[in-house]
Amino acid sequence: MDRNEAYNLLNEYTKSESLLKHALAVEQAMRSYAQKFGEDEDKWAIVGLLHDFDYEKHPSKEEHPYVGAEILRQKNYPEDVIKAILSHATYTGVDRDTLMAKTLFAVDELCGFILACAYVMPDKKISSLSVKSVKKKLKDKAFAKGVNRDDIYTAANELGVNLDEHIDFLIKSLNKISDKLGV
Repeated sequence: MDRNEAYNLLNEYTKSESLLKHALAVEQAMRSYAQKFGEDEDKWAIVGLLHDFDYEKHPSKEEHPYVGAEILRQKNYPEDVIKAILSHATYTGVDRDTLMAKTLFAVDELCGFILACAYVMPDKKISSLSVKSVKKKLKDKAFAKGVNRDDIYTAANELGVNLDEHIDFLIKSLNKISDKLGV
C-alpha cells in the first residue's frame, strides 16, 4: 500500500472539495491515533484516506462502501483495511472487531463535525475551537443536521475513550493540517 497510489485512487473517484477535505481530515486523525496506539501509521492513514472514496459516485446504502471494498480487493489491498472501511458504515453489519476499525468509526463523524464547527467560527480556524464549543454544537440539533450524534457517542464508547479527550485529541490532530483543510 502506497499513500500516493491511495491518494490518486481517492481523486479518481472524488471531485468534491468538501469530501476530499473530509478524507484528508480522517487520514490525519487515523495517523494520529495510530501513533498514539503504537500501530502502523501509514496503514491506518490510508484507511482514513480511502474510507469514503467511492461515496461520491456510489452514495446509496446499497453501494457505499461495498463498491469501494470490491475495488480495493481488485487492487490487492489487505483484507483488514477493507473490513475496517466496510465496518465504518453501521448498516453493513460488519463488526468493528479491531482497534483500527473502532478508531475509523470514532473519528469519521467527529472529524466532519469538527470541520463544520471550524467553518462557523468567526476566524474559520480549527485552532479557535475548544472542547466546550464543540460539545455545545453537539447539543444543537439544528447545527450540522447530517451528523449522527449517536454514532459519535457510541464510537467513543466502543473505542474506550473519554469524549472530551477524544474531541481535544482530534482538534489538535486536525490543527496540524489546517492549511490543507482550509480552516
